[in-house]
Amino acid sequence: MQTPGAEVMSLDWSLILSIAAIVLLLLMSAFFSGSETALTAASRARMHHMERLGNKKAHLVNRLTEDKERLIGSILLGNNLVNILASALATSVLIALVGDAAVAIATVMMTLLVLIFAEVLPKTYAIRNPDRFALAVSPIIGFLVRALSPAVIAVEAIVRLALRILGAGRSKDETMDVADELRGQIELHHREGGVRKTAKDMLGSILELDDVFVSEIMMHRRRVKTLNIDEPAEAIVGAALDSNFTRIPLWRDDQENIVGVLHAKDLARALARNNGEAATLDINAVAREPWFVPETTSLREQLNAFRRRRAHFALVVDEYGALKGIVTLEDILEEIVGDISDEHDAVTAGVRPLPDGSYEVEGSVTIHELNRRFDWNLPAEEASTIAGLVISGAHCLPDIGHVFRFHDFTFEILERRRHRINRLKITPPE
Repeated sequence: MQTPGAEVMSLDWSLILSIAAIVLLLLMSAFFSGSETALTAASRARMHHMERLGNKKAHLVNRLTEDKERLIGSILLGNNLVNILASALATSVLIALVGDAAVAIATVMMTLLVLIFAEVLPKTYAIRNPDRFALAVSPIIGFLVRALSPAVIAVEAIVRLALRILGAGRSKDETMDVADELRGQIELHHREGGVRKTAKDMLGSILELDDVFVSEIMMHRRRVKTLNIDEPAEAIVGAALDSNFTRIPLWRDDQENIVGVLHAKDLARALARNNGEAATLDINAVAREPWFVPETTSLREQLNAFRRRRAHFALVVDEYGALKGIVTLEDILEEIVGDISDEHDAVTAGVRPLPDGSYEVEGSVTIHELNRRFDWNLPAEEASTIAGLVISGAHCLPDIGHVFRFHDFTFEILERRRHRINRLKITPPE
């Protein structure tokens, strides 16, 4: 016959063991919650880099995150098992202690314990140290995923069947383009102060090489220095030497009819061979064959073409073959690194800030350049220059003094010559 003291001692040990089991289960729940957050928030780029350096745990993290559905399913299964078991043990312990009120007390108590110590606390720590946490838990989670795979596969099958019955079968999710993801990361780090504006602009420009066309960065034909190949050789040589440009297009009969490109280095070599006699120089023999490219060529395509042909200069034409302007390798590089000027370049920035926060801008300045310089979002689909954007938005050729407001910007015409807007004032949104 068991004595009352033995019953009390047995009850005490049973209570202690139950409380210890509840604490252990809460710790396991915290481990699952923190692991879920860490493995989903860990930097993929850093993990791949560490894996390449031979880190085995980083390799395991990459393997786990390749199949996120299986990973999350296994963690949730384990987490729910320990939470439910902990709640059941807490209820049984409280029934022995307080009787009928045990269910309500256990519900409130376990909700607070799970919320604070098994959810918020571990997830907060994991989100602050995702990479280190993910590396630490990856071996245990890897074993758990393998052990629970049969149960997780069965759960996934039941879920898919239920969704199919409800008419919500699997649909192809719109995944973010890699370039868009990189743009978002760069912008985010720039806002947080980790990436300077110059670096942000350079990285962004590299990602936009496929979206920007040569027509947006080319030098318009109105500003291109050209020479008549039928002029006397001495006059051509003198004009070429007086020019700031290394390469000069040559035309015959009509300025649209480009028949060659004169390179300053070729000209210097030819003069040296001809003992400096410019009058007897054969310009046709010195000129190089012109290279024409469509205005719809992307900067990436043009950059690759420059590299293949080992060329730095191309003439841009529209769909009808009419000359639109010229594009150089330097133009493309400037889109990435910013303006590149040497001792022969004339400084023509085209943008002057005004005291009231507005800008005086030349009409020939490109929209792409303004967006890049001031982080504006002016559309560049219908026009490449700011003057073209104003004409497109106004649906007319505006006169001096006209003011327009669209895209949240205010445009005022300051100078116009014939059918061309030379200068305008732009007031950006506050």
